[in-house]
Amino acid sequence: MRAIKVRWYVVPVLPGPSSTPESGGTKATGEPTLRSLGLTVYGPSFLFAIGQGAVIPIVALAAKDVGATVAMASFTVALRGIGTMLFDLPAGALVARLGERRAMAVGTGILIVALVGCVLSTSIVPFAGFMLLMGCGWAMWLLARLTYVSDVMPIHLRGRALSVLGGVNRVGNFVGPFLGAGAIALTGLDGAYYVHIALAVAGCALLFLVRDPHADSRSPSHGSVPFLAVARTHKSVFLTAGVAAMCIGVLRATRQAVLPLWADRVGLDAASVALIFGIAAGMDMTLFYPAGSLSDRMGRKWVAIPCLSILAAGFLLLPLTGSFWSIAAVAVLLGFGNGMGSGIVMTLGADFSPLRGRAEFLGVWRLVGDLGTAGGPLLAAGVAAVASLGAASVLTGAIGMAGALLVAFRVPEPLHRAKTDTMEDEAQGSTG
Repeated sequence: MRAIKVRWYVVPVLPGPSSTPESGGTKATGEPTLRSLGLTVYGPSFLFAIGQGAVIPIVALAAKDVGATVAMASFTVALRGIGTMLFDLPAGALVARLGERRAMAVGTGILIVALVGCVLSTSIVPFAGFMLLMGCGWAMWLLARLTYVSDVMPIHLRGRALSVLGGVNRVGNFVGPFLGAGAIALTGLDGAYYVHIALAVAGCALLFLVRDPHADSRSPSHGSVPFLAVARTHKSVFLTAGVAAMCIGVLRATRQAVLPLWADRVGLDAASVALIFGIAAGMDMTLFYPAGSLSDRMGRKWVAIPCLSILAAGFLLLPLTGSFWSIAAVAVLLGFGNGMGSGIVMTLGADFSPLRGRAEFLGVWRLVGDLGTAGGPLLAAGVAAVASLGAASVLTGAIGMAGALLVAFRVPEPLHRAKTDTMEDEAQGSTG
């Protein structure tokens, strides 16, 4: 085992094309950099995120236009996330079989079919079905680009690479509603779909027009691995780091539901709530690179624990607020905590993912995280119905604190452990 460790650390600096994907897929010319991902990852992702941002705000209104009740419109909005969750495992299998670029092309095709279907729908049933399909296309994109970055970036750059990816998504989702509003002013609600279609096609075209700078240094596919085998082999990871990722998903998703409801409860109007969210989003977007840099320099726990703890503190403080400024202060605190965790769930998944069966592992990983994202608001709604909205906020804060303790005491530091674990997985794969 000692010889294997020494060999791992030497490989990235040796000349020649034999560098491993786990070391970042380095070439003789040097390691990958964040700049090398600009046109192959960040550019397409930014275009895709702008399209998402244009569509998300109008889904409920579009559902009502085709005959949905308020409850059905809310459920239709949720179907997008449900579709993403349902397609996490199939997306993992397709990425493993097709490769990242072709998988993203398939995801783009699914998305375009869904968007065109939304435009042509005249009743709620097909519209809801196309929203579910849209989530499937997004799942393919998300998993393919995560697998690619995990494969080509060395571990000491992954935190920054994936936090920048998270930041690109945040900025795109911030810009998207403004671009969508302009298109809607010209063509009606369908204009938002046209924006997403155009940008998804542009992003996919960019993938194929730009040469992959790391294509020559990446190892060939190691074949697919059954999902049950992946889950069984890495059970301890999913039960510790995976549960922590689920807690982050719970906090992030519940923040979007509980904060505006609490603001409404204390008498703030919609304009004030929108302003609070805008202030919090500004704080959120400024932290993605510092968070990634801290993750790479000090370790993943230095990001994951503050993210969970600060978000939890925000939820515990929220029931004590009763004015615009006090709620705004808590919203900024929540934005700070969320910004500290930019890309951390993706980074943990990348660090713990094995060389053989990486796409399948990340499919399971995303499913675990998406369960938290989907389940958080449902749990909060149930507690609010039985007890109160304040109790739901406190319970969410307690979940965040439990997640922080789990990371602190049960999750090994991936920055130090991932290298050894990956080599062990690779050795087992070569002998299995």
